[in-house]
Amino acid sequence: MTVFVHISDPHFGTEQPPVVAALKALIDRLEPAAVLLGGDVTQRARTAQFNAARNFINALGRPVLCVPGNHDIPLYNVFARIFNPYGGYRRALGQDLEPVFETDELLAIGVNTTHPKRHKDGEVSSRQIARVAERLRRASPRQLRIVMAHHPVQAREASDRSNLLHGRRVALPTWIDAGMDLMLGGHIHLPYVAALAKDPEGRNAWAVQAGTALSHRVRGDVPNSVNVIVRDTALHPTRCLIERWDFDTAAQAFDRVETSELILSRDAVL
Repeated sequence: MTVFVHISDPHFGTEQPPVVAALKALIDRLEPAAVLLGGDVTQRARTAQFNAARNFINALGRPVLCVPGNHDIPLYNVFARIFNPYGGYRRALGQDLEPVFETDELLAIGVNTTHPKRHKDGEVSSRQIARVAERLRRASPRQLRIVMAHHPVQAREASDRSNLLHGRRVALPTWIDAGMDLMLGGHIHLPYVAALAKDPEGRNAWAVQAGTALSHRVRGDVPNSVNVIVRDTALHPTRCLIERWDFDTAAQAFDRVETSELILSRDAVL
């Protein structure tokens, strides 16, 4: 069995220390093969906030795949936003804004959907779409094939439609056709799993949204929340589980509150 943890929108600068400690304890307990961090790492892209994020990531002691969110680009420092929008992010978290993480069990492809000229909206270019599709096509049947971005591609609430990723109408069918299983997102601080439209040949794919992992900027009555992805290729080669874990204030710990079983499309026996 292989475990991966998907977190998003920690917004360092607004993090809550008890929640930080609880998330670190959960990751230590689960010992995931990797942590997938979907952007808005900081609240205002300030040096101290990036340093706090880097210290947290380093303390996890395991591989972390990270992409930027719109909050990771300076808002008030106009000079930096224009001339060096990802300078702080790169200094703290690495030069690669679109990293790829690969094991025998997982192919996770990061996509930077932020743009300095946009205030908060996300977009994906034709070049990015082609790059991701080409990499997906080279995945093995054994690998769980994940694309991770910051912005959502499907809305559960009507009010979130304005937050959807620009370019998704081309990207999603292309990536599903190329073999994508899961599209991970954040940005709207609302956790859920939703089926994506199947391609003409009937491939399955899902949007998996994460809430805010650490920030006090929770959405309504939705607490801090993270996702745990569980895969057992030996027992269930065409299945994966998405577990939603919410922070319980009384217990000062993350508890599993929901599990979704997803059936994977596979053209070959694993």
